[in-house]
Amino acid sequence: MRTCLLHSFILLLIVFCSLNVANATVPTSRTFKYINEGDLGEYYVEYFADYRALPISNLPFQLCFYNTTPNAFTLALRMGSRRSESLMRWVWEANRGRPVGENATLTFGKDGNLVLADADGTVAWQTGTANKGVVGLNLLGNGNLVLYDKKGKYIWQSFDHPTDTLLVGQGLRSNGPNKLVSRTSIADGSEGPYSFVMEQRYLKMYYKTKNSPIPLLYYRSDEFGNGQGSIANLKFYCYPETEQGYAFELGFTFDMNNSTSSGTYILARPKYNSTYSMLRVESDGNLKIYTYNEHVNWGTWENTYKLFDGVDHESLCQLPKRCGSLGICEDNQCVACPKPKGLFGWSKSCAPPVLPRCKTGGSNVGYYKVVGVEHFTNSYTEGIGPMKLNDCRVKCTNDCGCLGFFYRVESSKCLQVPELGTLVKVSNSSHVAYIKMSK
Repeated sequence: MRTCLLHSFILLLIVFCSLNVANATVPTSRTFKYINEGDLGEYYVEYFADYRALPISNLPFQLCFYNTTPNAFTLALRMGSRRSESLMRWVWEANRGRPVGENATLTFGKDGNLVLADADGTVAWQTGTANKGVVGLNLLGNGNLVLYDKKGKYIWQSFDHPTDTLLVGQGLRSNGPNKLVSRTSIADGSEGPYSFVMEQRYLKMYYKTKNSPIPLLYYRSDEFGNGQGSIANLKFYCYPETEQGYAFELGFTFDMNNSTSSGTYILARPKYNSTYSMLRVESDGNLKIYTYNEHVNWGTWENTYKLFDGVDHESLCQLPKRCGSLGICEDNQCVACPKPKGLFGWSKSCAPPVLPRCKTGGSNVGYYKVVGVEHFTNSYTEGIGPMKLNDCRVKCTNDCGCLGFFYRVESSKCLQVPELGTLVKVSNSSHVAYIKMSK
């Protein structure tokens, strides 16, 4: 009898809680419907974009529609100030890769769902929070767009849905979003080929090529922790170094799964309050921090950190497309275009040879040799082996996705590559590239 009463009580409690959530609705005064129409903004923004600002703001942040191509708008969060003559930057996007047109609507209804739809009613993006107890929307001072319930709990927040950028206080986690993905280009805001990933005990950067299902690793950080476990949470932080606030640290705080290790990973130390900073994976594969100084009217943005800077951190030659689809990079500069007849001056037109239709046995392809170079991935992999040079050649020849291979004589290691890109000049002449070409 007691068991039956307990089960009945629990069932009633669940029903009561469900009805309580279902009955919690957004007050009419907090609902809205904004239409993407009217005059375009007059201030300078990133990507040479046109935009329309919405009345959802908390300076220096404001929600906007923006486009880089006609009639293809993205709902995005902008960071910057109208009183400044400097550009304003985009720090978060809702409908990435699914643009909407003129007269699209952004609606926040009584059911608590935030919905972006085209003029014909087709839903392009939504928060999926209908009938979940949402009673309001707020744009916080740190750039986090939140939907909250009557107790103030966040039912949905933009910080849980990063695109290519982290704001201070935002992070990655092992049981949630664990990476940032670049834009395709300045004009194309859809997901691009570069990613910044929290993986095991490392931070890694990958390049995704259409020629391979496996992304190519081109950067790996020092190991986090004490050699045990994996990174659980990584948060982008800004702290003053002293009580006087003469300098501020920018970096990551972290803790680990299956390890007691935790700590900070410092990236930069600007000499002013750097709370309004953003970390971004750029469309060229670099990782940068931009810091906004709200106390100045001109030159408000400073690039306070570059992972690939060619000076204090990584060489620019490690960027997969530093020299386009093919080129030799030395001292951070693209210095030569390797062709079958030798090395020529590099230009953006430098490209791998056009290959014939792939045939079994590779009777219609050959190779030309480039001495003293490595692939942009060679810092993190030598390839397979040991194996003989001819075996490496045959393996690449029989693989239609292989555009060339890199061979190290001293270790007899063979690295096949689905993408050539930047070839890094090295002093060791026994490190040789073999680029596939038509016979």
